Amino acid sequence: MTCKNSDCQCNCNAPDFTELAPVMEKYAKTAGSLITILQKAQDIYGYLSMDAINYISEQTGIKPAKIYGVATFYSQFRLKPIGKYLIMLCKGTACHVNGADMIEEAISEELNIKDGETTEDGLFTLNNVACLGCCSLAPVMMVKSAEGEETYGNLTKDSVKKALAEIRQKEA
Repeated sequence: MTCKNSDCQCNCNAPDFTELAPVMEKYAKTAGSLITILQKAQDIYGYLSMDAINYISEQTGIKPAKIYGVATFYSQFRLKPIGKYLIMLCKGTACHVNGADMIEEAISEELNIKDGETTEDGLFTLNNVACLGCCSLAPVMMVKSAEGEETYGNLTKDSVKKALAEIRQKEA
């Protein structure tokens, strides 16, 4: 999100919001569109930085504190970058009953992270979610990346560790 202007004389790290500009043109003056703007900004940049919040504030006239309040109220929004692979671990009833806590423990042991954290190498982020809608595969996790998403079902400690190792090996 930093300045990509080749003619920039300031030698700065000013944020570059050119990708967000069309969104702002469409929604900035439309009442009730803040959540849509935040969703689209997060889709573009992966999370909502304070620079992005300030830019949205400048464009909409909404105070940064109010935007931050909305972003922190809804669990769908992230204020920190996520890993290349976002692990969404289902904690719904079927998954809970079938061992989701054991799967979370295996992920935490394997990656040395907890819910909401990202590995030091920036490869994985773990997010517990209420339901993935794959109850017949419980316990289940979905791994999202720029390449798409993959669902892993009927998980065991061994199968989740194997899946994570395969992703790591693909990145090596």
